[in-house]
Amino acid sequence: MTDGKILIIDDNKSVLSALEILLQFEYKSIEILSNPNQISSLKNLTDFDIVLLDMNFSAGINSGNEGLYWLKEIKKKSPAVSVIMMTAYGAIDLAVKALKEGAADFVLKPWNNDKLLATVKSAFLLRKSQKEVHQLKEKESNLKQLINQDKNYIIGNSKALTSVLNLTRKVATTDINVLITGENGTGKELIARELHRMSPRKNEVFINVDMGSISETLFESELFGHAKGSFTDAKEDRIGKFEAANGGTLFLDEIGNLSLQTQAKLLSAIQNRIIVRVGSNKPISVDIRLVCATNCNLEQMVKDGIFREDLLYRINTIHVEVPPLRERDDDVLLLADFYLNKFAAKYGKQGLRLNAMVQDKFKDYGWPGNVRELRHAMERAVILCDGNVLKPTDFSWSNKTLPSNETTTATLEEMEKVMITNALNKHDGNYSAAANQLGVSRQTLYNKIKKMDN
Repeated sequence: MTDGKILIIDDNKSVLSALEILLQFEYKSIEILSNPNQISSLKNLTDFDIVLLDMNFSAGINSGNEGLYWLKEIKKKSPAVSVIMMTAYGAIDLAVKALKEGAADFVLKPWNNDKLLATVKSAFLLRKSQKEVHQLKEKESNLKQLINQDKNYIIGNSKALTSVLNLTRKVATTDINVLITGENGTGKELIARELHRMSPRKNEVFINVDMGSISETLFESELFGHAKGSFTDAKEDRIGKFEAANGGTLFLDEIGNLSLQTQAKLLSAIQNRIIVRVGSNKPISVDIRLVCATNCNLEQMVKDGIFREDLLYRINTIHVEVPPLRERDDDVLLLADFYLNKFAAKYGKQGLRLNAMVQDKFKDYGWPGNVRELRHAMERAVILCDGNVLKPTDFSWSNKTLPSNETTTATLEEMEKVMITNALNKHDGNYSAAANQLGVSRQTLYNKIKKMDN
């Protein structure tokens, strides 16, 4: 027995009885109405999967207009229900009119039992598929909302930040490619999300791809997807990040860390907005808003021959430079206050405040790690503080170089962080050059930096 709910509406009690007997062995719930005026008082009309509706109720009137009227009323209250019209006076134009008004099918009286059961089954399957589509759309919408949830905030009112936000708002409504640059920890991803949030694509997905974490061997599979059997572990078809972002925004972070070989593959996809899955020959068109970010000097990398000039032109229609924290005036105090309240609530230490010396230190300090460093400093201080006032001694101040008198007391982790910072500063954020200086692979360096940031 099918777990379906059917409503039969007919003024002929013999018809109601016959249909109820026929359908009760096929469907779990059958309800009947002999008067269509009762439709208006039905509170559970949306619970029905199928309605079998007669087209004529008044004696001597066979136009079918009554049925069409009640069809419209049913559809107003329950647009998704499948309605099958019934009449003893069949006409092609009447059937066409009923279908145009939203009926799922049309049955002539007297009916053939097998044919009527087949018609009801088809209508039920239609209703079921519509329910599934609706549920999938709701899930998709909910997933997009979850993916797009941005629990971080752009905080500050400095002239430098305001200028960036004004530019961001101007270009957000367009679909042009945007390149966001800036030092590590300045909040490049926040600007990318702000572009998406203010764009016509805001209700679609924002897909963030960390280009530095993708190995060259998996690059095409991760970005363009792959077909089943295209390589050893390809046990099923899989879409890549370009397809996943279709209709929305694709954010390629750390784009300056790509090799020349992967740059060439990326250029073709960006230029044509067409990708081909690994192991397939079928081209797939994608509709994306492209936003890229890097802390590298791409123009210098082009001069050095390690970044493609044509790729730079493709991703750099609009350039947004995010200012370092040291250039944002009193924004550092606004951010410090925000993180203080956030972590005080998180760790149950309400009523904390910064003393004047800390505030002065915050404004004078260079913040080489920018907002990310400030965030970590505030969290650490909130966790370790004993009183209600945070003092300079509650903070551990980073330095680009280690003073000689601190070398013996620094931990191995702190020394490693300083060495990495120095190497990146020396090579203008170029991971490959910094890794070569440090004697490690680019991937190893990248993993160490990620660990430092967490």
